[in-house]
Amino acid sequence: MEYNKLISVTGMSGLFEMLSSKNDGAIVKSLEDNTTKFVSSRIHNFSHLESIEVYTIRENVNLAEVFKAMEASKEALPSEKDAAAVKAYFEKVYPDMDFERVYASDMKKMVKWFGVLKANNIAIELTEAPEEGE
Repeated sequence: MEYNKLISVTGMSGLFEMLSSKNDGAIVKSLEDNTTKFVSSRIHNFSHLESIEVYTIRENVNLAEVFKAMEASKEALPSEKDAAAVKAYFEKVYPDMDFERVYASDMKKMVKWFGVLKANNIAIELTEAPEEGE
């Protein structure tokens, strides 16, 4: 399974692997319970993990960069249910994050998603954009 095939679906918790897409939705597989289902694009929106950015005090960074900082950190992952512990964790692991614009719910989601990625042994690597030739 590759990082570039992973999506988040509005209204559904967890991460999903997009198996195939259709005009009116997509067939996705849950990374948590391995169930496969059709999700309608009329009801849900899809966000590729590769396209999600996080606000920082400088320029926005890709979510993968935050995940890599989490991976490199020696800090133990906090419980995603404890907002104060999650914020304290990110203040140590990624201090450049703009804590006024990144909500506690978003930070909790990052902790949960990181745990899912680690549980499924998914390498956090962005797809390289092809170089434009002259």
